Amino acid sequence: MKTPKAESSADLHSVLVQNLGLAIAEGTLAPHSILRLDELEAQHKVSRSVVREATRVLSSKGMLESRRRLGTVVQPEDSWNAYDPQVIRWRLASSKRLEQLRALNELRGAIEPQAARLAAERASWDAGSDLVSQAARLWAAGQRGNQDEFLRLDIEFHAAILRASGNPMFSQLHNLVTEVLTGRTEHGLMPHLPHHEALQLHVDVASAIQRGEANAANAAMSRIVEQSTEEMNVIWSTHHQGQQGGPPDGPQEKPQGLPVDLAPA
Repeated sequence: MKTPKAESSADLHSVLVQNLGLAIAEGTLAPHSILRLDELEAQHKVSRSVVREATRVLSSKGMLESRRRLGTVVQPEDSWNAYDPQVIRWRLASSKRLEQLRALNELRGAIEPQAARLAAERASWDAGSDLVSQAARLWAAGQRGNQDEFLRLDIEFHAAILRASGNPMFSQLHNLVTEVLTGRTEHGLMPHLPHHEALQLHVDVASAIQRGEANAANAAMSRIVEQSTEEMNVIWSTHHQGQQGGPPDGPQEKPQGLPVDLAPA
């Protein structure tokens, strides 16, 4: 009979990073509180080396700071790396989910319409044609109600536009858009069937880029982000009017009063 395999130090490290990151994002580990390495060892039943590596990772994200003669101190939110995908995921998993989604949407509104405008000015005909094909596949997935495929294609579509802008700094923001789209889907803040207008807007963006119509591409992408913001405002309003606690924890607990047809982002 085989004995169960002990967890590797890498596994233990990943679990500890995840647990501590979530606790800091939620506020369970309050800002300015001090973490004792020996207490973390005992509480999580891991070695000192695993604890040190986990705190090093969280320090690199601005969530912890080691101070001489004091210890490891939990940092306030304004010290965190707000663009780090893990930090974003932890905030989306916390009671601050709606604040995080709203902040990300506001960032998208500043970046994606301009990226679409630049793509219309700079992308080749072939690149524009590829975007039109992607928009068609996105439309088909939305019509079929295949949420997993729709999410994958939606992520690819927005990433492709950021790349087509020809601005490498815009292109690297695709991870942020991925976290927005994935987070909304995972936490039940997206409809099963996308709204027809939103699907059409994705086609409009791609077609405008292919034709080199910068203003039209900018306007259609602006409307896509606006729809997402409008949806978040409904959720935000419902949350504050009807709840004292956190936002819904998953797909089974969608906020009450949301419109049936919501726009994909």
